[in-house]
Amino acid sequence: MEQTPISPAADAFMRFAGNPLRFSLYLFWKLPIAWLAGVRLKELTATSCVTVVPFKWLSQNPFRSTYFACLGMAAEMSTGLPAMMYIRGVTPKRVSMLVTGMEASFVKKATGKTWFTCAESTIMRDAIARTAASGEPETVTVNSVGRSHDGTVIASFAITWSFKGKV
Repeated sequence: MEQTPISPAADAFMRFAGNPLRFSLYLFWKLPIAWLAGVRLKELTATSCVTVVPFKWLSQNPFRSTYFACLGMAAEMSTGLPAMMYIRGVTPKRVSMLVTGMEASFVKKATGKTWFTCAESTIMRDAIARTAASGEPETVTVNSVGRSHDGTVIASFAITWSFKGKV
C-alpha cells in the first residue's frame, strides 16, 4: 500500500485529534450535541477516518435503536475530520468547507456501537488542493459506512462536501 505524504500541519492535526482529552474538549466546545450523544473519534490517518457512536439513552430513538441523526453525525464526522486535517495541511490559503448534500441508506437496526469508516480522504485532499490552487470551488462526494462490532453493515452515507477558497 502506498503511503500518502502528510504535511507537518496535517500531522499536528492528527496528533491533536488523537488526544482523547483535548479532542473531547474540542467536541464539547464546537459540537456539543455530538459530544453529548457520545460520538467519538477512533482513528484518523492520512487515508481514512473511523468514528463511533454508541447506543445509549441520549442517542436512542423510541424504537430501541440508535437515532438516525446520531448515525448521521458520526458519518459526517468521519468525512469532515480528514477534510479539516487537509485544509490545515495542504495549503496556507484559507479554505471553507460545507456539507451540501447527504444520502443515507439504513440496512439494519443499530442496537450497539456503530463504527463509521471513511476511506476516501485522499479524494478530499485533492479537491482542497485544486481549490487552493485555482480559487474555484470544488465539490466531492465521499462515502462512510457504519458497521456493528461483528462487521455487519448498519448504514451507509454519501456526504457531499463543498470546498471554497476564502478571500
